[in-house]
Amino acid sequence: MRQIRVLVTGGGGFLGSRLCDRLVEQGAEVICVDSFISGAKNNVRHLLDKKNFELIRHDVVEPILLDVDRVYNLACPSSPVFFQKNAVKTVKTNVMGTINMLENAAHCKARLLQASTAEVYGEAREHPQKESYWGYLNPIGLRACHDEGKRVAETLVMDYHNQRGVDTRIARIFNTYGPRLALDDGRVVSTFVMKALKNEPIYINGDGAQTRTFCYVDDMVDGIIRLMETENAVKPVNLGSPVEVTILDLAKKIIAISGSRSEIVFQPMPENEIIRRRPDITRAEQLLGWTPTTDLDAGLGLVIEDFKSRIK
Repeated sequence: MRQIRVLVTGGGGFLGSRLCDRLVEQGAEVICVDSFISGAKNNVRHLLDKKNFELIRHDVVEPILLDVDRVYNLACPSSPVFFQKNAVKTVKTNVMGTINMLENAAHCKARLLQASTAEVYGEAREHPQKESYWGYLNPIGLRACHDEGKRVAETLVMDYHNQRGVDTRIARIFNTYGPRLALDDGRVVSTFVMKALKNEPIYINGDGAQTRTFCYVDDMVDGIIRLMETENAVKPVNLGSPVEVTILDLAKKIIAISGSRSEIVFQPMPENEIIRRRPDITRAEQLLGWTPTTDLDAGLGLVIEDFKSRIK
């Protein structure tokens, strides 16, 4: 990696900053671009004195041209709290921002990896979800700015590959957790940990039997880099944990690990709640030799310690 110039958009975010850490550690020359609408400067402050790291404040909705060998396009809020706050901006980031990064990659003959999401599957009628599944989404719902935006981004990536010959990758990222999660991002791990540390009630929709999978951030970064550096990997690849966990069990784990006095309170199930979510990672296992290895209890313990330090 020492001779490679890498652009990471959204590099000030939770996942993007951890990706920057790994790439800098490996010796790549890293350019981090972020508008800091949802990212945080503190996430990359420790990298500012590194000779192979550069930070540029820029919104990818506006064109930019940087001479690089790799483009990791992670720019877009992934938390409903953030992406619903400005839905139009979220769509623009997914569409115009992706076009601008693809144009940059085409100009430099760089390889581009698009960070997509498990949400392209919507309320999946197939379980577990394979990359061949087309999804079932509401195109005018509150989440559409993000979910449909990511689907359009995937279309753009494939069109640039097929029509312009851009070397592209698509990572469909499932639930990822770890240190540097925003304290107020509204995602289930962040919300439950904050409630537990404050000994406040943890609210669960329905009976808590709905499932999710949780991939520790270091495992996800490993998968993303492997996908970028693997040849002939144009088709989308699911990256996530294959281990389903009920929301109720997740709450119980967080209460136990944190030593919290929080009570679990059940509330009515909202409309459009996703009941089951689990990736089929066969393609990642066969193509990348990748599977997550971090135990959920161990990973949650690291998140809890990180949140404690930041709350103080």
